[in-house]
Amino acid sequence: MSFADRLLPFLTEFPLPPPLPDGVQAISPYQENTPRELLTQFARQYYSGDQPRVALLGINPGRLGNGRTGIAFTDPVALQDACGIANALPRQREPSSQFVYEVVAALGGPAAFFQDFFLGSLYPLVLLKNGLNYNYYDSPALQTALLPAIRDALQRQVHEVGLARHAAVCLGRRNALLLHRLNEELQLFRRIEVLDHPRYLMQYKRRQLTENVARYMEVLSKVRVS
Repeated sequence: MSFADRLLPFLTEFPLPPPLPDGVQAISPYQENTPRELLTQFARQYYSGDQPRVALLGINPGRLGNGRTGIAFTDPVALQDACGIANALPRQREPSSQFVYEVVAALGGPAAFFQDFFLGSLYPLVLLKNGLNYNYYDSPALQTALLPAIRDALQRQVHEVGLARHAAVCLGRRNALLLHRLNEELQLFRRIEVLDHPRYLMQYKRRQLTENVARYMEVLSKVRVS
């Protein structure tokens, strides 16, 4: 069974949570026609082999990248121009996607990159508050409410989807607090590398783009499986 065959059921069947605190709404892009179709096409093209992938785990998807395309850190422009998957979505860039695809290009392009790596999230559903992106850790009550689902998602991504266990890469330092805690409890990864989140780098350190891409390349080159 290919990585794609294991990934697609996990994402498309991942359940919506009960009502969340603080007026936060969870949305599954994978249950909407266009994102599900684009995700399926992407997975069949780039995750066809059965080998484990090293996970790059973000926080939770945003509405303009993954929320539209179904693929983490991949906006409609990156999906078409970098990955070769045509789509009729608005050609709107998402900063995290812009950064990630600079890294993808530097590491040999999508075919080479996705042979070794998986772009994902600790919590796989989009979170919105007042129509804007929200992070699972932005509210203590929200993190507490989502913790069982995040724990379950992480375990399933390792055991069912087939993430590599020698290492994982955490995107975002606040995100790493929970991933380290869960990894101590569940013993899923032998080591966790932590990198600044692409959104943070594009918002606050855009002038150091070359240096930040080089830092990602350094870390990912150490943990890649081939």
